[in-house]
Amino acid sequence: MKRLLFLLFVVSFTTASAQRGVKIGYIDMEYILQNVPDYAEANNQLEQKAAKWKQEIEVKKNDVQKLKDALDTEKVLLTKELIEEREEEIKFQETELLDLQQKRFGPTGDLMTQKATLIKPIQDQVFTAAQDIAEAKKFDFIFDKSSDMTMLFAAKRFDISDQVLRVLTRAANREQKSKKQLEQEAKKEALEDMQDENPAMAERQRILDEKKAAREKLQAERQAAAEQRKKDAEAKRAQLKAEKEAKKNGTTPPTNTDTPKTEGDTANPAKPADDAPKTTAEDKKKAAQEERAKILADRKKAQDERRAKILADREAAKQAKQSGKTNDSVPASPSNGK
Repeated sequence: MKRLLFLLFVVSFTTASAQRGVKIGYIDMEYILQNVPDYAEANNQLEQKAAKWKQEIEVKKNDVQKLKDALDTEKVLLTKELIEEREEEIKFQETELLDLQQKRFGPTGDLMTQKATLIKPIQDQVFTAAQDIAEAKKFDFIFDKSSDMTMLFAAKRFDISDQVLRVLTRAANREQKSKKQLEQEAKKEALEDMQDENPAMAERQRILDEKKAAREKLQAERQAAAEQRKKDAEAKRAQLKAEKEAKKNGTTPPTNTDTPKTEGDTANPAKPADDAPKTTAEDKKKAAQEERAKILADRKKAQDERRAKILADREAAKQAKQSGKTNDSVPASPSNGK
């Protein structure tokens, strides 16, 4: 009957306001509470208390069951008066157990009372936020979908639960933000409000955000690839420099320890098999460079030996020539027969 009167009131109000149009919205209290951090904390505290109460009731149940088991075991040894006394004690304990269950988990028990005490401040904040939204956006009605009122159908565009959540979140975070952050938050709030009023605009904004995220991802990938190419070029220049130094000094060029290992190398089994041909080609190239450096070193050594031999021969010939000139300059002794 109450629902019928309510529906009749809505219909009559809608008919009377047909000229200007009626703006109706609704909230889902359960959805809002589940997404409010304060409610989660309060609900956690309540669950801890409920667990203690359940444990208390379970202990009481075990005590009653022990009395029953003891009576069943000793019944044949007890008199009629003792049996009646034991049964009266068990009945009294069972009555206390029922009273305890009602006290903790009954309709007006501790659980419901404390739940109302913990949740009521959060519900008041939700109602206040809903009223503020209704006044700012000229709503005629705002219903609670999770209440006793039956809603057979409600279009999603009339759901302002997310708007209420944003209002609660803004109020909680506003005290912790600076003036500049508050200004930025105000601009963001204005944009969100416009999107709430115009779903098509919200869809366009979502598409723009997705495109922006894709561009940023592509830019990051390109930057990473450029850095990798730069590292590879620096490594290659260092390797070429080492090879030139090795050729100049006639030593074996240092091997590059960063060269990827082949598939058969147990030190790096995770390398794919596609790296094997590349590694073999590099090894061949290095081997050819080492062989060429060795040949150049041998040639240089042979040239140095020939040069030293030629110089030695020239020095010997020079000394021999000088010795011959010295002998020719000495005068001959006069003969005794003249």
